[in-house]
Amino acid sequence: MHVIILGCGRVGSSLAARLDAEGHSVSVIDKKPRVKLRYLSEAFKGTVLQGNGFNRNILKQAGVARADAFIAVTSGDNTNIVGARIARDAYRVPKVVARIYDPRRAEIYRDLGIPTVATVRWTSNQIHQLLFHRDLDADMHFGNGESLLVRSSVPAYLEGRRLREFDVEGEIGVVEVTRGGRSAIPGPGTTIEVGDQVTFVVAATSLSRLQKFLDKEAGS
Repeated sequence: MHVIILGCGRVGSSLAARLDAEGHSVSVIDKKPRVKLRYLSEAFKGTVLQGNGFNRNILKQAGVARADAFIAVTSGDNTNIVGARIARDAYRVPKVVARIYDPRRAEIYRDLGIPTVATVRWTSNQIHQLLFHRDLDADMHFGNGESLLVRSSVPAYLEGRRLREFDVEGEIGVVEVTRGGRSAIPGPGTTIEVGDQVTFVVAATSLSRLQKFLDKEAGS
C-alpha cells in the first residue's frame, strides 16, 4: 500500500513510522522545514516533502497517482478537509481520512463520505484501523486506544467449535455472544452456532490476527 500523510506532528509521524515499519510505501508532506529530523527517526525509509497538500507538484512527487490512501492530520481543520477533498475528488484516491477538531464539521464531512477522526491521543491507532480493519468496527476504546471492544459475526464453518478457541493470551479474548437476540457471557464449553454475534476484547496491534481468524477459509 502507498500512503500519503499530510502533516507530520505527533499523529502523522507515529502513523508514518508504523506504516513504514510494516513495509508500506509512505510519503509525508509538511510545511515545516527539517521535519524529518524533528519527528521521524533515521530508520524511516519513506519520502518527506516540504510544502502543502494542495500543490499539484508536491502531490505528484508524493506519488498521488498511485496512492492507495491519503491521511490529512495537520493542526488545521480547513487544511485537512481541503487536502482530503482534493485527494478524493481530483485524484480518486481510494481511502481518504481527515482529522477534524470541530465535531460539527466532522459530522458534515462524514456525511460526504470522508471518514474523520477526533483529536485524541489514540488517533494514530484509529486511522490504522480505518485503513486496514474497516469491517471490524470498534464499539469502545480503552486507555489511549491500545485495547478495543469489537463485535463480529462468526463464520458458519466454525459451527460446533468452542468460542474460547479464539482466545489468545494478552491479545484476544471473547467476552460476550448474542444469539437469537439474547446476550450471554460464554463459558469454557460454549460452542459456536450459525448467526452468533460475538464481542471480542482485542489489542489494537492484534486486529490483523483477529481478522485472519474470522476470514480463514474452512479446512485451511
